[in-house]
Amino acid sequence: MCALRHDNPFQLLVATILSAQCTDVRVNIVMPEMIRRFPGPAELAAADPLVVEEVVKTTGFFRAKTKNLIAMAQALEERFDGEVPQAIEDLVTLSGVGRKTANVIRSVAFDLPGLPVDTHVGRLSRRLGLTTEDDPVKVERDLCQMLPASRWGGFSLRLILHGRAVCLSRTPRCGSCELADFCPSARLGSAEVRVAQRRTLQASAVAVK
Repeated sequence: MCALRHDNPFQLLVATILSAQCTDVRVNIVMPEMIRRFPGPAELAAADPLVVEEVVKTTGFFRAKTKNLIAMAQALEERFDGEVPQAIEDLVTLSGVGRKTANVIRSVAFDLPGLPVDTHVGRLSRRLGLTTEDDPVKVERDLCQMLPASRWGGFSLRLILHGRAVCLSRTPRCGSCELADFCPSARLGSAEVRVAQRRTLQASAVAVK
């Protein structure tokens, strides 16, 4: 279910760092060239920053991403024998890796317990009444308490896919949503949904004028 194409944990780590403020589609376009030029941590750790910048430029914030990618690869070589660590405590010490990225690597690359909370997961969790929290760490805590650890990663990926295809931020498609029967936002209209609908109506009115 992971939209980022990869063949190993290192490739997924690179792709996830590149995905910040960028679409998965764009990252998937860039990744083949990244893999060709820098197939492993050793090659990326020794890379010329200008070359990396040229490869990742279209993903946005390319200078910061290049700095993080090279520093991440150097850390893998120096501290982890060129291997991507599995422990979240180790993953978050890598440049460009926060808790969300660490959970992605754990759950997708290693099939270990991990529940990444991105904007989709946070939005859908609140709309479904699973949490009232805005802080991603607190959302993660609430969701993890509801599910067995083996289901954390899959649940997150399903929410992300549903958020992209149906439960959109501005115009949620409640009429075609399979969860509408028990979703409190679909039945009652959450503040978030009402705001989105109001924005849509305002935009339509402006277009008519």
